[in-house]
Amino acid sequence: MKISSSIVLFIMTMFVSSLSLAQDLEIGSSFEGNFSIDAMHTMDGSNYQVAASGEAGEYGRVYLSYTFSNKLSLNEMGEFTGYAWTQSGEDIVTATLQGVWKKNGAVFDMYTFDAVSNGLINVATGKMDLVNRTMKFKVAPLK
Repeated sequence: MKISSSIVLFIMTMFVSSLSLAQDLEIGSSFEGNFSIDAMHTMDGSNYQVAASGEAGEYGRVYLSYTFSNKLSLNEMGEFTGYAWTQSGEDIVTATLQGVWKKNGAVFDMYTFDAVSNGLINVATGKMDLVNRTMKFKVAPLK
């Protein structure tokens, strides 16, 4: 079977263009965030609010609030928004939280991009375990 030079050229062009369009996120040093779920409730049966508090690297004690939703009515996945607040000494840092969640067995995987009042954008991946009342994240600033 003979392959024409135009097919080879087309395949090479597609391969090179996919590499040139690839994007890399430059991420700084990561830190752990470990939280206890303090409360969870719903007022309408479709959106759930979660409050948590714990320690997160250089930020110290952090208070989180989330609203989980499923606007596309997908099976076992959806989106969330939230807010974070921390005070370390005299310094107060706040953040807006936005991302997606997906049920993974007994836990919920979370992927979030957060705008922080100190000028950073943090990216985090984590797990929410409602049975054990914990949320654990690996957090890193984008460069």
